[in-house]
Amino acid sequence: MLDEEQVALFLASRIIARGNKGTLLLTVMIIAMVFVNLIFLPSIIAGVVVLFNQQTIDYSYANLVVEPREGSLYISNPTSLVEKINRIPGVVASTPRYSGGATIEHKGKSTTPLVIAIDPDREPEVMKVHTGIISGDYLSDSDTGQILLGTTLAGDREQKVERTPTLGGVEVGKTVEVTFRNGVTKQFRVKGILKTGTSLIDNNAYINRHDLVGVLGEEDPANQVLVKTTTTGNENAMRLLLMQYGVQEQIWTWQDKSADFLKSIVGSFDIINLISTAVSLVIAVVVIFIVIFISIVYRRRQIGILQAIGIDRRIIIKSYIFQALFICSCGTICGCLLLLAVIQYLAAFPLVFPGGPVAPVLESGLVLRSIISLFVVALIAGFVPSWLTTREEILAAIRG
Repeated sequence: MLDEEQVALFLASRIIARGNKGTLLLTVMIIAMVFVNLIFLPSIIAGVVVLFNQQTIDYSYANLVVEPREGSLYISNPTSLVEKINRIPGVVASTPRYSGGATIEHKGKSTTPLVIAIDPDREPEVMKVHTGIISGDYLSDSDTGQILLGTTLAGDREQKVERTPTLGGVEVGKTVEVTFRNGVTKQFRVKGILKTGTSLIDNNAYINRHDLVGVLGEEDPANQVLVKTTTTGNENAMRLLLMQYGVQEQIWTWQDKSADFLKSIVGSFDIINLISTAVSLVIAVVVIFIVIFISIVYRRRQIGILQAIGIDRRIIIKSYIFQALFICSCGTICGCLLLLAVIQYLAAFPLVFPGGPVAPVLESGLVLRSIISLFVVALIAGFVPSWLTTREEILAAIRG
């Protein structure tokens, strides 16, 4: 059996050495591009998912979200609850919030965003909303009657067509009128405009929790407590730990809160990725098949002679399989080098998506699956034409 492989390798090396070098190089580069395509799009999708997850933690939910007990609208004594949570091992900090819908009006323009009442002193310890201020200033604990607007919510005067309802380009220092769900209306001065790159956050408004005391009739209004933990990834264990320490409110992880949205995003990307992968593998099969088939057609008479002098057809088939594997190996190596160059470039200059900059995330499992897929299609593309040709009668093959 070993002798067969040696003879097949010798025949394959002679075929490659005497073949057209330009055709070989072009084929290798096509396989390299196919390899890059197999990995690049899933890597970008993985990068988008990583970006979305991090932004969800940094700007929306932190690691854990504590909400009122079932049947309650507010968290009872949230300040005391925050102090209790902050003493639990593994917790960095926590902050109370109140989130609710409202109508904001300015010079005839109105929209209904989410208005979030925060504790300005505690909030920066847990969230990164304060880092997104592009105009004006962040809220301070003593501020009342002040509001922060997301850049999407504030709008742009120069924008003629609005894709979403905005306030028409309100600026820092202007006054807006906020009508809460219970019908209470208050005027707020715009203290700052923020931009995080996350559409859901950039369409929100932020006020001090002190401003809600008169609106809701609660001395310490909150319907959420956001908890930042020392590590990301152990949220379920931390949820159980909070319960063990006596937190009786409902506790959710950021994955629970964003599961449906993330599933819809990943589901759509998976369909695109599946189509792209299938097309790439078909291209690889067709290219290698054509190259092997043309090589066989030009060497049909030689194949007949080899069979006539006693070379087994299995050896001839194996020689063309080795040729296909050689092309695939060279293409994979070139593809790896090209892919590394692309990833290094995009790490330095990420792609800018509506949600923020995205760099590819390379997963070893994906690379391994792509290599295996290419070698499988190379085996198929090398076997089929050689098997069909060696089935011919020896005299018919010699005659050409």
